[in-house]
Order: sequence, then C-alpha cells, then structure tokens
Amino acid sequence: MLIKNVRPVDHREEAGATADIRINNGIITEIATGLTPGRNEQVYDASGAYVSPGWMDMHVHLREPGFEHKETVATGCDAAAAGGFTAVACMPNTNPPIHTRDVVNFILKQAAGLPVDVHPVGCVSKNRKGTSITEMADMVEGGAVAFSDDGDPVQDSRLMRTALEYSAMLGVPTINHEEDLPLSRPGHMHEGRVSTRLGLAGTPSIAEEIMIARDVLLAELTGGHVHVAHISTEKAVSLVREAKSRGIKITTEACPHHFDLTDEEIERTDFDTNWKMHPPLRTDSDVEAIIDGLADGTIDAVCTDHAPHSVDEKEVEFIYAPNGIIGLETAWSVICRKLLHSGRMKLPEVIAKLTLHPRSILNIPVPTVAVGEQANITIFDTDGEWLYDTDAVRSRSRNTPYLGRTMSGRPLAVYNNGQFVETGR
Repeated sequence: MLIKNVRPVDHREEAGATADIRINNGIITEIATGLTPGRNEQVYDASGAYVSPGWMDMHVHLREPGFEHKETVATGCDAAAAGGFTAVACMPNTNPPIHTRDVVNFILKQAAGLPVDVHPVGCVSKNRKGTSITEMADMVEGGAVAFSDDGDPVQDSRLMRTALEYSAMLGVPTINHEEDLPLSRPGHMHEGRVSTRLGLAGTPSIAEEIMIARDVLLAELTGGHVHVAHISTEKAVSLVREAKSRGIKITTEACPHHFDLTDEEIERTDFDTNWKMHPPLRTDSDVEAIIDGLADGTIDAVCTDHAPHSVDEKEVEFIYAPNGIIGLETAWSVICRKLLHSGRMKLPEVIAKLTLHPRSILNIPVPTVAVGEQANITIFDTDGEWLYDTDAVRSRSRNTPYLGRTMSGRPLAVYNNGQFVETGR
C-alpha cells in the first residue's frame, strides 16, 4: 500500500516534511515525496497527519482466559488498534492467572495473526497469592516479558526480594502494584476531604508511598529492576525521582486518568462508579506532580491500565463496584489535551513515552519508520475533534468516564504485522 502526505515524527526530533511511505509485504520500501500509486496498490491519504513508530501500552487487562464476558484478546486488541497502539503488555489477573508457561502460550496463540502484538506479563507468585515464587525462567523462555501480581501487591518483602533477584538474572523487570494493604483497605477512593464529606472509606497516599520506598531499597540491595505501576501521588513521584538520581534501577508509568481527573469528580457525578479505580483518583496537586514527572523524565511511560468490567458489575452501589476503567481508545486525546495543547511537553517527548520507553523497559525491539524496516506505525493527528460515543467503543465493555465527550486529537490508522487498520478520520 501507499500512505500519502504524512509527516514522520519519532522520539528524536520534531516532525519532518510531508512524505509518502510505500509498504510492500509488510516492509517499508520507499519514503519520498510525490510517489505514484502502483497497480492494485491501496492508497491512504493522510494529509495533515503524523506518522510515528507504532505505540505500545505496557499495562492492559485483556481478561482472557476466564473473564471473556468483559474482554478477550481479540476485542482488547481491537480497542488497542482504535487507540493507535500496535503493541500491548497484558497483566496476569486472569483465571487461571498467567503463572505458568502454558497460560503464556495460550495468550500468544490467541493473539497470533492480530495487528496488535501482545506481550504477556507473568505472575510473581503462584496464583497471585503472595506465598511462593513462580517458575519465572520457564515463563520468560515461553515469551513472558515481565512479572507482576498486579492488583495484588507483593506484600511479603522476602518474596519481593527473591522476585527481584530472579528477574535480575533473567533481565526482565518486576512490576509492582504499590500498595500497603493494611493501610489502604477497604478504601473506595482517595482518602481526603472529599472522602470525608462523602462518608466513604479512603485509600491514603501513604499506602502507595511506603511500598515504593520499600521497593526502592530492595532494588538497591538486589540490583533488580523494579517498575512502579500506575503511579498516582505527588510524594511517590518524588521518591522515584530521588531513587533515579542515586542510580537505582527503577522505572514507572502514569495513566491518562491520573494526570487528568481528581477525586472531586466522584462528588460531582454523585457516586458514578465509572470514576472508581485503583489507585484512586487523587488531588489537583497529585495531577500536577504527575505531569511534572512526565515532563522531566521521572515518569518513563504512559499506559492506560485498561480494565474492562461488564455493565452489571459497575451498576451497583459505589462501595461494591470493582475498580477500573477502559482507556485504550481515549488515551491519545487526553495526552493531547493535558500534555501537548497545554505546552507542557513537545510531540517527540510524548512519542517517547508511547514508543521508546515502554519497549525499552520490557526489552522489546523498538520499531523505526525507515526503508527496509518492518512497517509498525501509527498515523495520528493532534487536534481533530471527534465524539467518543458508543459507536466509537471497540472494547467489549463500556466502563469509562469519557463516554459522550467530544475529544480532540485522534489516532487515524495503524499498520503492523502486514495489516492496515483505519481507526478514525
């Protein structure tokens, strides 16, 4: 196919001049201006749009196996492509969990032939129970790219030390959901003034920060790579920044909802459960700290923590609703509004958070837009307006606070694994 009138951009430099890109058998064969379509060649006119290496979301929940009523590998990848992502890393809170090589193999088999690459994250502990370590080397050999017990934080410090030692030998990160459970449960939102007014049990910021402090020390001791999942507090950002300054092997990620929304939305929307997530939405100062952390490089990647739930699970009293929202399809628009349109970051810096850093953290090859390379690209704009309504949702679930909103900035198409998927215009 031939992609016409597109501006290449990557993490190294601002967008260049408009060019055409020819792809044959999944390989980029020409990048030039004024290319003429060949016989039977599909043409896509991308006038006014950018093209970058394909984006990656390193933290999603595909729910398969076990919870296919919420999402499957196929529907999750549909949502990912609609959001401009050509790769995702899927978390292990499935049933059975991704705690053995056969489950890793199952997920890879389900993902075979899709336009989105799927990279499984294996469990730290068997059945995510936090008592005994999994067969990490076997899972890495089978295709796992990292380890995490995800929504169940590794509470046992000895187990976390062992996990970091093992993962260091295997050259992969250990991803921890940073939460001290005795401090945080049964919290249903951020602990603060709003939770007090609403009479809801809160999750304090300190529950996240204490666990990060512990993992910083364990990473320093073991030399292992700890990755902080979905960072959400001002103090947590400071802890990671200080640890990086001391050369400790630590990375982190932030979700669009954590640098866009606050706990006040729960009060404003009268306990709408689509605003319930974990870590919870926090305060204005936390939002600003996360944006600062993204801008200065403390926070390495942007992820979505895409967490599908069925309607019947979310349409209950706030305290009984599960945590989580879908986010793959709306991530880019939130990024544009909060980071680009605000002037807080430049386009190459943002692209790095979606292409270079997530893959580097997980030791996955980073694609490039160059002649002779496999075509793994995302085509997008930064200001086109569109309505995020039910017709725009590709996920099997609908649990999102952004439904019905007019968004600005949109992924337009992706090309990966020899497949072109047009997502919006």
